[in-house]
Amino acid sequence: MKRILLAVTNDLSTDNRVHKISCTLLKSGAKVTVIGRKKPNSIALDNRPYQTKRFNLLFKKGPCFYMEYNFRLFFYILFRKFDIVVSNDLDTLLGSFLAYKIKSTNLVYDSHEYFTEVPELQGRKRTQSIWKSIEKRILPKIKYAYTVSELIALEYQKLYGIKMNVVRNLPYYINSEKLVKPEKTGTFNILYQGSLNIGRGLEQLIDSMQFIENAKLIIIGDGDITQQLKEQIQNKNLTNKIELKAKIPFSDLIKETQKASLGVSLEENIGLNYYYALPNKLFDYIQARVPILISPFPEMHKIVDKYDIGTTYEHKTPQKLAEKINKIIEQKELYQKWRNNTEQAAQELCWENEEQILIDIYSKTGLSF
Repeated sequence: MKRILLAVTNDLSTDNRVHKISCTLLKSGAKVTVIGRKKPNSIALDNRPYQTKRFNLLFKKGPCFYMEYNFRLFFYILFRKFDIVVSNDLDTLLGSFLAYKIKSTNLVYDSHEYFTEVPELQGRKRTQSIWKSIEKRILPKIKYAYTVSELIALEYQKLYGIKMNVVRNLPYYINSEKLVKPEKTGTFNILYQGSLNIGRGLEQLIDSMQFIENAKLIIIGDGDITQQLKEQIQNKNLTNKIELKAKIPFSDLIKETQKASLGVSLEENIGLNYYYALPNKLFDYIQARVPILISPFPEMHKIVDKYDIGTTYEHKTPQKLAEKINKIIEQKELYQKWRNNTEQAAQELCWENEEQILIDIYSKTGLSF
């Protein structure tokens, strides 16, 4: 029996991409273990068909956290039998690569984002250069690699001369008959789900609610600016219009997504990571048959334009954003057309179709599906 280790620095509770990939790998008959870390506020993991390991670390963030995690990861892998180690993102690559070199097995790299261009590294030249140095030294030596969007794959090819496959972060298909239709309350529910970090357009979205009537904004997630957003909602007296919910397991998230009238993904253009992004929430909205409002970035715009399931918004002011959303609410025929069009998009943009690309990649490592 083949043994596969997948490494990631999050706490596994909301990482649906790693979950789906692990379930696909189980189809080969392999034994799969996913390695993450445990945070003070980590929720319990639901039953998984694969094994999990979460490190308890002394450091919670910053350089010491990444050093400690990769140190722990290196020794965890080193003293275990495995056939394939999967490094998810650059922050797990050093420990995975060093152990792989010693063990002489297979290493697969899954780049969830354009890591060196994330907003958190913008303006931090020294830190950014360290990550770029790790990437430059290791990535060209990896035989099997894939990422989440075509533009990120092309960027890596331009930088390092490597060809990366593209495995988009698509959800499992849900038959529309199994979806719960939203209650007709007269309230238009605007939904943002995902990480609450800088550059997600959340501050402007919250302010825009001052100018939107008969609508409610639901924000589901957690992140670096959670407390800041809570204070903003309080200071703007918007607690009756905005509900900020903590992150929930991905297995329960669809129950909340399908209650929405409009899904938003309004990342700001602060680095190529967001500009090239193809966020999983975009596809979650589609699978819930919810029309979408997005930033006019190429990968997202290509999906929305192809299927005609929503529209774009150029970042300007809260008032302009409110005008855009109010117009969507008013144009009932256009909105219904978008909603109807999500059916075809949901049938095509699902994991059942996308996982064949993944199977082809791992088959080259010796797995038999």
